[in-house]
Amino acid sequence: MKKKYVVVYEDNHLIVVNKEPGVLVQSDRTGDRTLLDMVKDYIREKYNKPGDVFLGTVHRLDRPVSGLVVFARTSKALERMNEVFRKRQVQKTYWAVVGRRPKEEKGKLTHFLLKDENSNTVKAYEDEVPGSLKAELSYRLLGRINDHYLLEVNPITGRPHQIRVQLASMGCPIRGDVKYGFPRPNQDSSINLHARRLYFVHPVKKEPLVCKAGVPNNPFWEEFLSLDTEEYRDKNLDFIH
Repeated sequence: MKKKYVVVYEDNHLIVVNKEPGVLVQSDRTGDRTLLDMVKDYIREKYNKPGDVFLGTVHRLDRPVSGLVVFARTSKALERMNEVFRKRQVQKTYWAVVGRRPKEEKGKLTHFLLKDENSNTVKAYEDEVPGSLKAELSYRLLGRINDHYLLEVNPITGRPHQIRVQLASMGCPIRGDVKYGFPRPNQDSSINLHARRLYFVHPVKKEPLVCKAGVPNNPFWEEFLSLDTEEYRDKNLDFIH
């Protein structure tokens, strides 16, 4: 059976994996097999560990999103990583493909988000409303291929569906994300949002750690991979400086 993730970094304290779109990080009402279970099995087999394996989920990605997910292998590492994320001492970089060019090539978005638990959707407001949470991100336009645009997105806060709803609110829904206004779904039910890079100080070793995730293995994403390289400039495809 094809593996649904790739191990990007691993030590005695943490394991960071690059997940494919469509993989559930933690269990929900569908009862589908989760990334958490898959990585536990990997650890159990690799280290010949009998019984249950401890693995703590530090953060999540939405099911249709691909990219980096961090797990803690000890309760101490989990506690410390939770603190790293709580204090926003982690730099997260996402790639998002949208079908509409943003008005500004770079900028910062601030909204107040309110989640509807029944529909599992989030609404973005310009001003604070009761029960809402402030959400901030910055973005910049990397370039264009045909009629799609690649944005680099750096969330400052970590709210559910934040990037999806904030980009949609500026008129740039993510490709395939019909929940937030893109007109057509992707054939594999994914959306073109990818957790590309993470930077933080290792909670135990106290050393800087940078992880980077390759894009999903499909021709559409691979076209955009060149936007992150010098090779892109040679292709003359409207590189945005």
